[in-house]
Amino acid sequence: MKLIKPKMLKAGDKVATVTLSWGGPSFFKDRYEIGVRQLEDAFGVKVVPMAHTLSDDTDIYRNPQKRAQDLMTAFADPEIKAIVSTIGGDETIRLLPYIDFDIIRNNPKIFLGYSDTTANHFMCLKAGLGSFYGPSIMAGFGENGGLHKLLKDSVYKTLFDNKPIGRIEPSAEGWTNEMLDWGNPQNQNIRRRLSPSRWNFLQGSTKVRGHLIGGCMEVLEMIKSTSIWPAPEMFEGCILFFESCSKEALAELFSYWLRNYCASGIMEAANGIIFGRPGGLNLQQSDFDAYDATIQRVLKEYGLQNKPVITQMDFGHTDPMFTIPYGVQAEIDCENQTFSILENAVE
Repeated sequence: MKLIKPKMLKAGDKVATVTLSWGGPSFFKDRYEIGVRQLEDAFGVKVVPMAHTLSDDTDIYRNPQKRAQDLMTAFADPEIKAIVSTIGGDETIRLLPYIDFDIIRNNPKIFLGYSDTTANHFMCLKAGLGSFYGPSIMAGFGENGGLHKLLKDSVYKTLFDNKPIGRIEPSAEGWTNEMLDWGNPQNQNIRRRLSPSRWNFLQGSTKVRGHLIGGCMEVLEMIKSTSIWPAPEMFEGCILFFESCSKEALAELFSYWLRNYCASGIMEAANGIIFGRPGGLNLQQSDFDAYDATIQRVLKEYGLQNKPVITQMDFGHTDPMFTIPYGVQAEIDCENQTFSILENAVE
């Protein structure tokens, strides 16, 4: 996979915020503003909202064309050097009829977000642009009590530096999915409780490399068979990255999704797979064990029990998260139990 790498960010650059799915900023404006401030303070950039970023959620929902217009305007504006999603949701696929892929292709720049923003990443992929699966303004940059080291280091190495990104380590501070009500301003000053981060090298014994492609599994189900779903050859030799946004999906849908990727040949075509820690409240170690057991069972059904797999990693619906660049070469080393991103992601 050969994608355009956008130019790196630097202090003073203008960064646009876009609301592409749920109109979260209109419900929790304080949280949005804190995310903006923490992004600006940490990296020295200037954040600007697009025309409908802060619009009422009802207007956002009823007008996918306005959301798409904001995205196209941000790409086309030469003063804007990066675009960051404010929050996810569940229907950004509705923007697809209004996307001008030539505008994206001819104005390459950093695009960052996760969750439902997966669909927008695959729009960038169709246009030939490498985008970035990572924090949003409200979930990530808006973290209670300030940004975590893993997030800051990963964003800097991925977006503000044009050297190879290198080895990614589990979060030394730990991880959290504790929910503190965004509607209560007092909660913003309370650090969420952290648990130790331990990645699980689930199976495999070799060292493999491949380009990164993937996203939120719930959203990937919405874009299959659409015009932005990649051709089979784009999965050849890849490292898939998958994560799920809800605990409930693990029990009822997760194995179905995995079997689809196996039956379609995508799992076999991939050189390896990494899984983010599943989302959802009140997750216990037993939930992670069940998640891992399902992966092993389904892969074994298709004779893929030796495929290198890492699970419970710090990306997706977990905090803090590291940023994953689409199309860039990465490495899973099962023997030494390491994961590395081998290339620079920006020019």
